[in-house]
Amino acid sequence: MKGKEHFDAVVVGAGPAGSTAALVMARAGLRVALLERGEYPGAKNVSGAVLYGTSFLERLLPGFRLSAPVERYITRRSIGFMSESALFSLDYKSSGADAPPNNGFTLLRPQFDRWLAQRAVEAGALLVPKTVVDGLIREKGAVKGVRTRREKGELYADVVVAADGVNSFLAREAGLRGDFSLRGMSLGIKEVIALDRQLLEERFQINGNEGTAYEFLGSVTGNVCGGGFLYTNRESLSIGIIVQLSSLLRERARPYELLAGLKNHSSILPLIRGGSVKEYSAHMIPEGGWKMFPKLYAPGLLVAGDAAGMVLAAGCYLQGINYAMVAGEAAARTVIAAAKDRDFSAPGLARYETFLREQKLIQDFQRFQRAPEFFLNQRIQNVYPAMICRLAEQVFHAAEGPKERIRDLAAAGMRETGVSWFQLLKDLIEGGRSIGW
Repeated sequence: MKGKEHFDAVVVGAGPAGSTAALVMARAGLRVALLERGEYPGAKNVSGAVLYGTSFLERLLPGFRLSAPVERYITRRSIGFMSESALFSLDYKSSGADAPPNNGFTLLRPQFDRWLAQRAVEAGALLVPKTVVDGLIREKGAVKGVRTRREKGELYADVVVAADGVNSFLAREAGLRGDFSLRGMSLGIKEVIALDRQLLEERFQINGNEGTAYEFLGSVTGNVCGGGFLYTNRESLSIGIIVQLSSLLRERARPYELLAGLKNHSSILPLIRGGSVKEYSAHMIPEGGWKMFPKLYAPGLLVAGDAAGMVLAAGCYLQGINYAMVAGEAAARTVIAAAKDRDFSAPGLARYETFLREQKLIQDFQRFQRAPEFFLNQRIQNVYPAMICRLAEQVFHAAEGPKERIRDLAAAGMRETGVSWFQLLKDLIEGGRSIGW
């Protein structure tokens, strides 16, 4: 890369948001550079994940199932409440969910991100890996490109799409956001555990392309606010915890010890027994929701994906990859329209929010803006899961003597934990509001 190379758009970050943006713009005939700091797209990402909302991907890449490195389609989803010795689950399974249109699928990010970036390359984008971006080039108050650590590595462009992850130095440099608050940031710790495919399918009672997604709340993270998960891949399991950073620091807990506690729980250990750890990784996740959203555009600059805090953590809704891709497409449509009008000013890029609203992305985050704060309080995180497990144990235990009413058992459990009926009712109402009832 020599001299003042000029592109219609420079995309920083070849994750789901960046690669989608590059793909759509390249299809429209724009000259696009897709920059990635890793050796290849996905090299810096955590492996296991679930992508929900496959209809968008089908629209973006018809027939993607024939080539995408998909692990398993989610046919079963379980939300578990944990005490130190018990697990109570809400379980859903659909026998037809492994056929199109699918609800979601598990994937390994290094493989998936590399595949998606290659689709952008095939459309005409220039992928430049192993490239660190140090800052923005500005002229007369507008972004005009980026500075990289390559020799003569200044790249000029009409628009820069910042899809550079949760830290997004570019969005901060442009003044679109400050540092995310610790309360809105979470730390994800994950392992990928290799397990014989036949054994995996027998344990989880799945066949063919079927897959499962488990999410856990309660003692899995001790006194730290957060939760755990377990996903099935073809021949491996993705297991991990996601904990609120401020709570983790306050409790002075060690994340790897929390993960070890999940793996050794009596309900989880039999599922992973005999497997071998292939990968261990950690990454930051913006889970503050709507309250964390920065300004999304400036003259010559758009922000998408984790860089804009586009991760929805709302109880049963735990999604991010799909929103990143939706934002990538919206950013691309914005640049295409701006290139047609030759207007890359802030008003010219303001239609970005319009495109995001067309896809209902902004509305989703506004609708569930109460959820992150609600689900990270101690009663939801620790008290109620233990109460649920204790109540289930008392109801299902066939003891001698007269049977107590469930209402009386629940009342006794509430007295033990100091939760009043008024507080329970208040939490039920607030919980309903937070998830849009």
